[in-house]
Amino acid sequence: MNPAYISVIAALCGSLIGGIASLTASWLSGSAQVRAQQFVADKTRRQELYRSFIEEASRLYGEALATEQGEVTNLVQIYALVSRMRVLSTSAVVQSAESVVQMIVDTYFEPNQTLRELRSASIDHRVEPLRHFSEVCRNELRQFGSR
Repeated sequence: MNPAYISVIAALCGSLIGGIASLTASWLSGSAQVRAQQFVADKTRRQELYRSFIEEASRLYGEALATEQGEVTNLVQIYALVSRMRVLSTSAVVQSAESVVQMIVDTYFEPNQTLRELRSASIDHRVEPLRHFSEVCRNELRQFGSR
C-alpha cells in the first residue's frame, strides 16, 4: 500500500473521530441543559402550587373561624389544589394538605371564635394550621434541590 494512502486514511479517521466527539459533546451538553431547565420549571411549579394552597387555606380558615355558615362552593378551589398536588408532590405533602383541608372543614362546625380567644390561642401557639404543611413542603423542596 502506498504510504500516501495511509496518511490520507489516518487523516480521514482522525477527522471522523473528532467530528463524532464534537457531536457527542454537543448532544450531552444540550441534554444536560434541557434537564436543568426542566428541573427549574418543576421546582417553580411546585412553589407556585404551595403558595396558592397556603393563601387559599388561610382565607378559608379565617372564614371558618368567623362563621359557621360555610359553603361547599368555597372549598372547590382548595380541593383542586390538593388534586394538583397528588400529581406533582410527594405523599407527605399531599397527606399534610389533606389534614389542613380536614381541619378547615372541622372548624366550620365549631363555634365562632372571638378576637380574645384567637389572641389566647395565638399566644399558646394553638393556631398554626399551616405550620406542618409548610415544613413538609420546605423539606420536599430541599430534597428536590439536592438531586
